[in-house]
Amino acid sequence: MGWTGQLPDALTSETGGKIILLVADGLGGLPHPETGLTELETAKTPNLDALVTEGSTGLHVPIAPGLTPGSGPAHMGLFGYDPVEYLIGRGVLEALGIGFDLREGDVAVRINFATVDADGNITDRRAGRIPNEVCEELSARLDTIELPGVELFFRPVKEHRAALVLRGDGLAGDLNDTDPQATGVPPLPVTAQCPEEERTAELLNTFVAKAREMLTDQPKANAITLRGIAERTRIPTFGERFKLRAAAIAGYPMYRGVAGLVGMDVLPIASTPEAMATMLKENWNDYNFFFMHYKYTDSTGEDGNFDAKVKATEEFDTVVPGVRAVNPDVLLVTGDHSTPSALASHSWHPVPVAILSAAIRRDANTTFGETACLTGSLGRMRAVDLMPLMLSHAGRLAKFGA
Repeated sequence: MGWTGQLPDALTSETGGKIILLVADGLGGLPHPETGLTELETAKTPNLDALVTEGSTGLHVPIAPGLTPGSGPAHMGLFGYDPVEYLIGRGVLEALGIGFDLREGDVAVRINFATVDADGNITDRRAGRIPNEVCEELSARLDTIELPGVELFFRPVKEHRAALVLRGDGLAGDLNDTDPQATGVPPLPVTAQCPEEERTAELLNTFVAKAREMLTDQPKANAITLRGIAERTRIPTFGERFKLRAAAIAGYPMYRGVAGLVGMDVLPIASTPEAMATMLKENWNDYNFFFMHYKYTDSTGEDGNFDAKVKATEEFDTVVPGVRAVNPDVLLVTGDHSTPSALASHSWHPVPVAILSAAIRRDANTTFGETACLTGSLGRMRAVDLMPLMLSHAGRLAKFGA
């Protein structure tokens, strides 16, 4: 069970302590077959372990048991928005993450540059992670494509990723992805599920065909796939719901996008532990909630590289001293989902959580890991319940009832 309706919103207070939500993307893992330890349990994490020793631990389920979450829904849950009710497309998050002026009614799409062979079958879904400068050059090329009756914007994001926005009347979102999530097969066509989607599907298929013609000279990025086709709609902001002045410290566009979508101020890009700590310190007096995001525990897991994810986890551990140095009233550390290197993808497995405040009940755990958190005093909860938990620990949630 979790919060329902607007109950937590009605109880939130404008006064109380300062909160930091520190997220290691894809934090959770699976045991290595030789050691029986996950990436997190293998990594040397003295700072996280010290936090655990002083705090409370548990596990959260990003969406629902057995359901593998995308990054957007997983973060919406962490921010206290039921991700089933507030289903935000990846394209919207991608466009907002690069600072694009996305308006209500715009349809946004996340683009992956990909490699296809002579038969049109995908050989690399990420085009070898082309350099940013190649992505920028190809994006400028595809931005010249024209479609009837709509404005078109094609913008580079990072490496193999880009964003496409269509603006005009009669557009629809929520169409299928064209990435088949496999190699050796061709990209899928965009298909309409209802008559209202037919025009948008036709426009996008036309765009894909024109893009393919313009990319034939490329050794790697000679095709594109479409993901997260979505229309932007308005949702209640973080400030409206929780009465917090919130800021986001993140390096990757998608996470900057989801933070901006809920109304957080998105601070300048900070990806390294040192940059994250500096950004936090410089802005500490201006906000009472900080979302801090570390990416590389996810990307190394998606690459299927156990040792690299261990190293990324150890780097994430070095973020903790700088975060604790500002002395937040509440510090919650977790991941948005699990990305086990054994699966090389997101998974449904519960994610470790640790919280530190003056009002915690310490448990017996002294290390931060999946097995230890299984016995933690917080138990197991949905990600959407973490926001009320942080608010309560910060003295920002009123009593319910007389």
